Amino acid sequence: MNRPRHGGNLLWAADVAGCSPNSILDFSASINPWGPPPSAIAAIQTHLGTLTSYPDPSYRSICQVLSKIHQLPSDWFLPGNGSAELLTWACRDLAQLSETGLLTPAFADYQRALQAFQAQLHPFALDLKAAWDLPLDDVLTLTLKRVSQSAISGLLLNSPHNPTGQLLNSQQVESLLDRFELVVIDEAFMDFVSPDGSGSLIPKVQDFPNLVILRSLTKFYSLPGLRLGYAIGHPDRLRRWQQWRDPWSVNSLAIAAGIAVLQDQAFQDQTWQWLSPARAQLWTGLKELGCYPWPSVANFLLVATDVFVPMLQEQLLKRHQILIRDCLSFPELGPHYFRVAVRTPADNQQLLTALADCLPSLSA
Repeated sequence: MNRPRHGGNLLWAADVAGCSPNSILDFSASINPWGPPPSAIAAIQTHLGTLTSYPDPSYRSICQVLSKIHQLPSDWFLPGNGSAELLTWACRDLAQLSETGLLTPAFADYQRALQAFQAQLHPFALDLKAAWDLPLDDVLTLTLKRVSQSAISGLLLNSPHNPTGQLLNSQQVESLLDRFELVVIDEAFMDFVSPDGSGSLIPKVQDFPNLVILRSLTKFYSLPGLRLGYAIGHPDRLRRWQQWRDPWSVNSLAIAAGIAVLQDQAFQDQTWQWLSPARAQLWTGLKELGCYPWPSVANFLLVATDVFVPMLQEQLLKRHQILIRDCLSFPELGPHYFRVAVRTPADNQQLLTALADCLPSLSA
């Protein structure tokens, strides 16, 4: 079985570890460990009868909920089969421009989607070596300044940035909006940042018809198998995307679960209360083991290490049935970086104990 490009491939991990996929403790996919919420399960069970009917192709019910949450008209929303589907249509739009800028390292699906439509890509590399001497925020600021001085016409960003976990400066990004024909911002991990959503550019969408925001509901609510996300943008653009795609991209159970979790304040509060101390626990433990974790506002940590990560990944699987995310799909990072999700305190400690077992033999 080929090495996966994404996290969460438990079949591959189980094959390496020689165990059942259910036995793998997965730190490779940045999914909320407290989900799925009971409200999602209850909504799915309640709506099983809808399987005999086609979904409403306008997805009016969930758009109305999103409208109340984000204080925007309902036609400014387009639900999708995960934010990955919506990324495809965003990249089709970007491919019509002369050149699209992308901060690298970047989520591998960005290049996949851009290349699918023969988009002209202009990478702007983050100088991560400089980040050992400068705050990573400063490195991002300097990189966005280079973007602002370029002649490109499209821009694809994500905030918090994957894989570094850094929040882009919203004021600096807003200053770019007048310069580009289309700016797409992937906010797949923004729900983890804070309950007030500070840092999001959603409040600016109505002011800039060239701005599109992508959101995921599968990471925060631990529903990756259900596939649900949404785009926020000018209704004319979203109607064009709707014409490009299949008429029923999102199934009725995903819509029912999405409506339920978007209104699940108890689950949201539980997540925000868990994340900060759990992330600090994991960051400190990794530092004490001689690794180099980057600071992060998201539910994952990018970690540099002196050891060869594919070998570390293999040892963790064979000895402890623990899966971490190698960063080989980020060409700018290579084999001495890995990424780990923040999980429960007990899970985090299990990872730290396993790393303490495996790292010494690989460092020798």
